Amino acid sequence: MAETETKKKIKWIPLESNPEVMNKYVHKLGLSSQWAYTDVFGLEEELLLMIPKPIKAFLLLFPTSEAHENYTKIQVESIKEKGQEISPNVVFYKQTISNACGTIGLVHSLANNRDSISFEDGPLKRLLDKTKALTPEERAKCLEEDDDLAEAHQTSARMGQTRAPGEDERVDLHFTCLVEKDGSIYELDGTKPFPINHGSCDDFVKGSVDIIKKFMERDPNNLQFTVVALAPKD
Repeated sequence: MAETETKKKIKWIPLESNPEVMNKYVHKLGLSSQWAYTDVFGLEEELLLMIPKPIKAFLLLFPTSEAHENYTKIQVESIKEKGQEISPNVVFYKQTISNACGTIGLVHSLANNRDSISFEDGPLKRLLDKTKALTPEERAKCLEEDDDLAEAHQTSARMGQTRAPGEDERVDLHFTCLVEKDGSIYELDGTKPFPINHGSCDDFVKGSVDIIKKFMERDPNNLQFTVVALAPKD
């Protein structure tokens, strides 16, 4: 039997959308203490003004409902048919580890902001350096083999305020990341076949809010949405 058929899929414990947990996680791995993840308490302008600037990325946790799955299928098929422009500077990781979407989102937010965010020598900087020139599939392989990252993820996943689901429990929530690269906003979701270019923007925050609102509009009766921003630490 082929190796791909016998290889057991790697499973992690889901990461909670909790800035305190996320910050301990990434700072332990080497992110500069000058940067941190912070709660976005609402998408109204006055609440967004509470977040330190510049905001470099948003992480959205959303329900993986039937409405979302149907929309994604149509979206991907449309892009495959019509094509899209992707900046060569976008760093995209495929997700091959179950329940690793939180870590993939964090890595996407950091890997695509290396021009403005500094890192100490450590596991995170080594991973980003090692995977910089690789394909999304090769990056996924590196994540599978990164013991430091796996250990830090599992430890952080158990630190949340709610009970951490088991590795084999079904989880109907998923993280995606929004970043700006070369004048366009990109949605980076490792379970999709490629980055999604949401078009050019003059205002990253406003453009991202519009995208997040569309996620919510597709599931108007679902309240399981949370947003976290990567920004300078207060």
